Amino acid sequence: MSKAKKTVREAALDVLESVEKNQSYSNLLLNHAIEKYGIKGPDTGLLTELTYGTIQRRMTLDFYLAPFINKKIESWVRQLLRLSLYQMIYLDKIPDRAVLFEAVEIGKRRGHKGIASMVNGILRSIQRKGVPSIDTIEDPVERLAIETSHPHWLVKRWTEQFGIEKTREMCETNITAPLQTARVNTLRTSLDELMAALSEEGLSVQKSKIVPNAIVSLKGNLAKTNAFKEGLMTIQDESSMLVGHSLDVQAGFTVLDSCAAPGGKTTHIAELMGGEGKVFALDLHKHKIKLINENASRLGLGNIESKAHDSRTAGELFEPESFDRILVDAPCSGLGVLRRKPDIKYTKSESDLGSLQNIQLQILKAVSPLLKKGGLLVYSTCTVDREENQGTVKEFLKENTNFQPYELNHLPETVQPFTDGHMLQVFPQDFGGDGFFISCFKKDL
Repeated sequence: MSKAKKTVREAALDVLESVEKNQSYSNLLLNHAIEKYGIKGPDTGLLTELTYGTIQRRMTLDFYLAPFINKKIESWVRQLLRLSLYQMIYLDKIPDRAVLFEAVEIGKRRGHKGIASMVNGILRSIQRKGVPSIDTIEDPVERLAIETSHPHWLVKRWTEQFGIEKTREMCETNITAPLQTARVNTLRTSLDELMAALSEEGLSVQKSKIVPNAIVSLKGNLAKTNAFKEGLMTIQDESSMLVGHSLDVQAGFTVLDSCAAPGGKTTHIAELMGGEGKVFALDLHKHKIKLINENASRLGLGNIESKAHDSRTAGELFEPESFDRILVDAPCSGLGVLRRKPDIKYTKSESDLGSLQNIQLQILKAVSPLLKKGGLLVYSTCTVDREENQGTVKEFLKENTNFQPYELNHLPETVQPFTDGHMLQVFPQDFGGDGFFISCFKKDL
């Protein structure tokens, strides 16, 4: 085993420890580890696979490990066992002997010979005896929870809302790696020109089947390309791109994006308006406003104005009826993006969802007077939950009788089968995008 490979596994162990102990975000820690340890080339992919894979399947791995651990072990030792077992079960290209050797070496370096010997014993027992069968779990909800590493409360909730089959499809999709997708900056280039440029840089990309002016990367990291640096595209999920289209904007409009950071949807709206008119972007956090400004600058968009402000008091900044369109991409539980942020499924609780709905309604209530008569208000979330989505919509329409549901006929033809009048709920299994919800309202004249 090369030294670099050792570093990769130890780096993965560091990230896993930090995610669990500090509830830090795995994507941020991963980028930090890549820089800190100077990990390059294929090792970057391996580190990502080891870290995300182990987090994605944590509950399954713990179920498999349980019969072989008969005493209290330190947190990092458990992480090392999870990491090693993940490779043994899910990664065909890495031979077991290499996994065992590496686990023992890490055990010695981070602990002592006794720990190394215990780790070796547990992994060799699993090799001999095999892991326990998930089929022995009788309760179908509990079985699905363990099989796909989703908390029991979430699988139960989804099963009640969407049925067991739809929940199974969603959970199974959530433990697969998503493809990277991007939106073409049509003010600077065309779809075909961007694809040609990326091909020259050695990437393999194809046109999105879902959203116009979007691409899917089959090989290569779009964020590392010259095309990205030059502002020819924005990395964004296809489901998320539908939000910009749902606003049905025109050149010269004045638009409010009330929860805007990091600016993916803000910049999309600005591009859809041909760089004309004005998009006002609000976000609670100053450091996130910086991200919006950096994105706008990279893309060459001069029609965005951003400000750190709580959108629940947006009326302090703007006159009533100032905007043609308003977007409330609300703070939510994020249950639609578990493929990209697998750690959040273990930190969320069912009680979080109720408190989020209150915030969502407060924002909608605060911004609705700022919309012109005849204007459109779009409410969106990156979650899959009836209470946060349809529940919030129902509550808003009940309290705001001067708003009517507005059908999403203006969305691309490809997603029309998923729309339900003025609402769209995308499930991760629908076309491989994030789980997303969009609802559109029109203000009475």
